Parts: sequence; structure tokens; C-alpha cells
Amino acid sequence: MRDDPSVIALVARVADGDQEAWNEIVERYSPLVWSICTRYQLSRPDIDDVGQGVWLGLVEHIGKLRQPAALAGWLATTTRNECLRVLRAARRYDPDGLPAEDQMPPDPDAAMIEQELIEAELNAALRAAFAELSQPCHQLLSILISDPPPAYAEVSKALNIPVGSIGPTRARCLDRLRQSPHLADFLSDSAGGVGARGTRR
Repeated sequence: MRDDPSVIALVARVADGDQEAWNEIVERYSPLVWSICTRYQLSRPDIDDVGQGVWLGLVEHIGKLRQPAALAGWLATTTRNECLRVLRAARRYDPDGLPAEDQMPPDPDAAMIEQELIEAELNAALRAAFAELSQPCHQLLSILISDPPPAYAEVSKALNIPVGSIGPTRARCLDRLRQSPHLADFLSDSAGGVGARGTRR
């Protein structure tokens, strides 16, 4: 796992009772917990149950983490254990509810956790950057990234804007998105990576 000084600082602040740091950890790592839960095909109530168990466990253990920078690994392992707990509880009422051992998702290794964490952090950064855009940009980009993407004529009609202005407006909105400080770390590694998400036709 990455030896991220910001994570070490967050863990130390939470251990000292900093509520703002706790909120930041939950926001930052909730997508990682969610992604692991979805691998086990849990229902939304079960995912909520797992999440509650994971965060309660972290409250109890955060002051004892021997390597605070490995927080993501601890969360991934704990989430998997909680998922299995929920599945085993369901099996008591449904003998066929638990998949065969060879069908279980593999234990998340460091590389998998790292990749899932990067994706979760990127998604969180994109959401934060998107929230800062103007309402017209929200509307336009939301329509353009729908699947399947609509024709420009449909976009023009839905938003009451000329067809010829859609492309330039989209480009300006994406430029504003790229300039968000929330995405600075990601775009320094891969210039223009965000644009690919919004350029489907």
C-alpha cells in the first residue's frame, strides 16, 4: 500500500478525536467498502449492515493500527470478513444462500486494494469537481454521459440550446472540470484523462 502521509495524519487526528478527520476518512474510503460489498452481490440493506460493522470496528481499532498508512488494507480485509459474516447469517435461513468456496471472490491483495482505492478516490474527486460546475454544465454533461448517449438533436431539444453550441459548451465544461483542485493529483499523472469520460457520442 502507498505510504501516504495524508492518511497517516488523518489516522492520528481521528485517534485524537477529530470529528472532521473521521468524516474525511469515511468519505474517502466508503467507495472502497462499497466496491468490495458489490463483489459479494449483497443487497443494499446488507451493504449498509456491513458498512456499519466496518466503521464501528475502525472506531475501536484506529488507535491500535500498527501501520496507519495501511488503513485501506485493514478496511478491505475487515469488509470482506463482514461480507462473509452477513452471508453466513443468511445461510442459516437459506442453505443455498452462500456460494461454494471456489466461487467466493478472492482475498483482496495489496495490488487489488490499491487499484480499487485509486478508482474510488478518482470517483470521489470527480463527484466533488462535478458539484462545483454551473447548473448548465451539470445538465449538459449529465445528458452526454448517459448510456446510450443521445443525439445532439435530442440534447438541443431537451436543453433548448442550438446544436452547434453543444460541442464548444461541452469542451468549456470539461476544461472547468479539469481545472478543479479536486482532480489535480490525478491529472498530473494522466493529462486529459477526465475528458474521455465526457466525450462519448
